[in-house]
Amino acid sequence: MKFVLASRNAHKIAELRSILAQHITEDFELLSLDDIGFEGDIEENGTTYEENAIIKASVPAKMGYFGIADDSGLSVDALNGAPGIYSARYAGEPCDNEANNSKLLKELNGLKGEQRSAAFVCTMAVVAPDGKHMCATGRCPGIILEELTGEGGFGYDPLFYYEPCGKTFAQLTAEEKNRVSHRATAIKSFAKALPSFIKDYKNP
Repeated sequence: MKFVLASRNAHKIAELRSILAQHITEDFELLSLDDIGFEGDIEENGTTYEENAIIKASVPAKMGYFGIADDSGLSVDALNGAPGIYSARYAGEPCDNEANNSKLLKELNGLKGEQRSAAFVCTMAVVAPDGKHMCATGRCPGIILEELTGEGGFGYDPLFYYEPCGKTFAQLTAEEKNRVSHRATAIKSFAKALPSFIKDYKNP
């Protein structure tokens, strides 16, 4: 059975292939957009993580594969869920991590402690060639600090304090982050649910 991750990110593909192999007993291939000859960009014009993940996964699905995709972002409670699906371009185009962090700090100026609660969110979707789909979502709760802390990670990681580890995501090792992150949680839930979703399908 052939799956296509709607991405060109080799690290993402390798990670997902490894996790899926633990849950899918039959032979399967996990391909990229490049592997199936898709050269264009996919417009993410949904209003939720789920909608965007389904939009991306639908591209390979329409080409006869099981399409897989994810969408993620930072949801800040005091900002009614913002920046949300616009996390990567919160401060405008093009994507600028420094500008995004600066804007977030400005928006939360004056708030303290639990008033700065937030969560990283990731939704993964699979879309079958017939259009049926399934989604799984992972969340990781945290607090937005008042200053950047840590040298690792990317995006909002230097501001996102994860209390169980006593560190920001930018201070965690890659292994530590991959055990607790929103994406890791979403992938694990997704991988467990996927065999049930595909059991009635034959190879496309």
